[in-house]
Amino acid sequence: MRTKKTTMIKQTKQPPANYVGRILYGNYASALKERIHAIIAATQAAENCGVPLMPYLAAWHEDENIIWYEYAATSFVDLLDCTTVNISRVFRESIFDQRVYRYGEQSSSEVEEEVLTRRELSGRRIDLRRKVQKKGEVEAIYQVGLPSGNVIWLKDQARIEKHPEDKISLSLGNLTDVTKEMEQKDLLEKIGYFDDLTGLPKRKILERILEVKNGEHRRGYIKDFCFLMIDIDFFKSVNDTHGHQAGDSILKELASVMLESKRKEDEIGRYGGEEFYAICQGDVHRGMDFAERLRTNVSTHNFSYENTHIPLTISIGVASAGEIPDRDMEKLIKKADTRLYLAKQKGRNMIIGGNL
Repeated sequence: MRTKKTTMIKQTKQPPANYVGRILYGNYASALKERIHAIIAATQAAENCGVPLMPYLAAWHEDENIIWYEYAATSFVDLLDCTTVNISRVFRESIFDQRVYRYGEQSSSEVEEEVLTRRELSGRRIDLRRKVQKKGEVEAIYQVGLPSGNVIWLKDQARIEKHPEDKISLSLGNLTDVTKEMEQKDLLEKIGYFDDLTGLPKRKILERILEVKNGEHRRGYIKDFCFLMIDIDFFKSVNDTHGHQAGDSILKELASVMLESKRKEDEIGRYGGEEFYAICQGDVHRGMDFAERLRTNVSTHNFSYENTHIPLTISIGVASAGEIPDRDMEKLIKKADTRLYLAKQKGRNMIIGGNL
């Protein structure tokens, strides 16, 4: 009896519909192609679940000076009113600037902003690509001009994968519209939210901060919160002895020391002159602990100007919202200020709070 011999032919997985990338059609390792298929399938599933995402998969060859898209979300393509074929060029030409935020080298609580214009980005493309390859991730915000004439902000977060066998790097990322947040940031800077010298929030925003905290307290989101009024002891003598430039330098350094002393949810601001304020969650005991941390860190810090040591201390008045029956924030500030005045009367470098 004759048996029919069958030949098994290994089927090659076809690229997804509307695929316009290079890797699945190119002479690349099967492992890389399988990875591309898997990423595109997962990304399409995420995009189709209804969550407002703009995922993408970009790629580049280490011997070439171009970046292309293996996949781009329909919402991303529609936003730029282009096609998947030319989205890389259109997006690049739509960018006004790129902003990267990182903690400063001198202070882990001070955020630095680096801004690169479109022209600067073009001139540094290879250098920037090497940096993200080394870091293994991308996190930046782009100011983008749309065909409609509107300007939006897109936050880019991506993870980098290296495939050395094919000399290919993949950037699997997502774009998020952060226009409202960036416009709010710009507005706050324009109305003078930050103090030019210290970089701290100014007194004019204090009323709003207290309003928010008072609302959280009233609705039971937080049990209590404290307001701290802070004053530098004998600061006039610093200006008189060392000059106003020294005084300004000390104020900036003091702001940095106090920022290092706070928790994430705490606030530090400049009230005016040599006076500062702080706000923390918790009762008056938590406020006193925060105040003592500030006082200790300031008194033990080595302040100096042009190699001259300038010893510095602060006095603090602490009051909690729970002590104010009618939740009048002006009374809260006044109580903390009264206690600050008492701390200075009693000898300075001191904290007054509680029932005093």
